Amino acid sequence: MDLSVGTPVDPVPEVVQDALRAAADAPGYPATHGTRALREAAAGWLGRGHGVTIDPDAVLPLIGTKEFIASLPALLGCGPGDSVVYPELAYPTYDIGARLAGARPVASDGLTALGPQTARLVWVNSPSNPTGRVLPPGHLAKMARWARERGAVLASDECYIGLGWDAEPVSVLHPDVCGGSFDGLLAVHSVSKRSNLAGYRAGFVTGDPALIAQLLEIRKHAGMMMPTPVQAALTAALGDDEHAVRQRSVYAARREQLRAALEKAGWAITHSEAGLYLWASRPGHDCWSSVRLLAEAGILVAPGEFYGPAGAQHVRVALTATDERVDAAVRRLATIS
Repeated sequence: MDLSVGTPVDPVPEVVQDALRAAADAPGYPATHGTRALREAAAGWLGRGHGVTIDPDAVLPLIGTKEFIASLPALLGCGPGDSVVYPELAYPTYDIGARLAGARPVASDGLTALGPQTARLVWVNSPSNPTGRVLPPGHLAKMARWARERGAVLASDECYIGLGWDAEPVSVLHPDVCGGSFDGLLAVHSVSKRSNLAGYRAGFVTGDPALIAQLLEIRKHAGMMMPTPVQAALTAALGDDEHAVRQRSVYAARREQLRAALEKAGWAITHSEAGLYLWASRPGHDCWSSVRLLAEAGILVAPGEFYGPAGAQHVRVALTATDERVDAAVRRLATIS
């Protein structure tokens, strides 16, 4: 039972597949800025679901969000002498992006502790991967003010924003956070989990219009263009909420099963208010002994140390397995003492 990787296993929605097929005859180069329909669909989704009003022209399609996270420091001109700040427990690509640009990666949850360092880019990830922690609007607003006071860009990785369970995630572009101004702010969104489109490599970034224009110009020359059929698929995915509601209910059921089984087997669940993972620990076990214990029962999970030293006592358990595999994992957990 592989619960170590957060890759979708459920079918791609038919409405998305139909849109991809209908746009398959696409001999010309796609627009880096995407179609007007795509940008309007992204703006509509943010407005309907997250209380964020954006100009469709400030939407920039991405070839999956991972490439953008890895390339953003370089696209912003970060280099030696600049710091790229990201959470202490984090997806490794924030660190990699800083290193690719020649900048200094800094894992820190306490921005005021950075002292005189020049932070050009600050990443925030709420809901968090791996912990599922949700940051409240007041905390995000403080981060936005801190970054603006120092001329840094605050980039918010919001790929799990539609999967709040015990808390309601809020975008950095929400009025309660940004104060009505997008200056210096970027929000990164994915449909990989919402719509099972990890294999399509489709996402978008929006926020500060000046920053989006700068990124668009560079990405044009770098050939970072989302293929036309994928643009059509993304447009359909963002315009249809029904499939996302159904998929969310599937994940909710798997989460309830796995959480109950883990807790019954003696595991403690920390944070995990949102997203597609349970952040679990077992008394007397570090992450590696926990991985071994579960592997002996045929259950694969990710060691927390993969996401930073602060994760040394935890493992990340993904909800992205089929119902049959989740049922099997629940039965195996009952055998662990």
